[in-house]
Amino acid sequence: MFVIASDHGGLELKQAIFDYLQQRGIEVQDLGTNGDASVDYPDFGEKVAARVSCGEAQSGILICGTGIGMSIVANKFPGVRAALVTDNFTARMAKEHNNANVLVMGGRVLDVGQALEMVETWLDTEFEAGRHQRRLDKIAQLEKRLRGESSPE
Repeated sequence: MFVIASDHGGLELKQAIFDYLQQRGIEVQDLGTNGDASVDYPDFGEKVAARVSCGEAQSGILICGTGIGMSIVANKFPGVRAALVTDNFTARMAKEHNNANVLVMGGRVLDVGQALEMVETWLDTEFEAGRHQRRLDKIAQLEKRLRGESSPE
């Protein structure tokens, strides 16, 4: 299952992406916001990142005005690899090299067509593993050290 959320700055884009995911037959849950009143992006970033972090959701998509705030929030959660993407190249690299499990976009910097192309690219790209997996393993080890679960080597 996928989860998606936005603040007020990403509402229109979130709805378009939600509809697109459903059209592709992807099970997706909308975690808000659902109105154009000003809200705090950390509240919605947390909802998505927490579900991805604990394994309740396979992947997530977050949208705020620029995507910067949501990416900062999401990357606080262990196991979350949130990638702020700005074009098809960064969307492809987010999956191919980083196996990003949360895609982050800016609702005020992208139009719907661009965003849908980027989502499609991210969904259709395979993780290359190999040398990239070694790097992700290092990130996972860093997370463990920061939580005090292991000592540095």
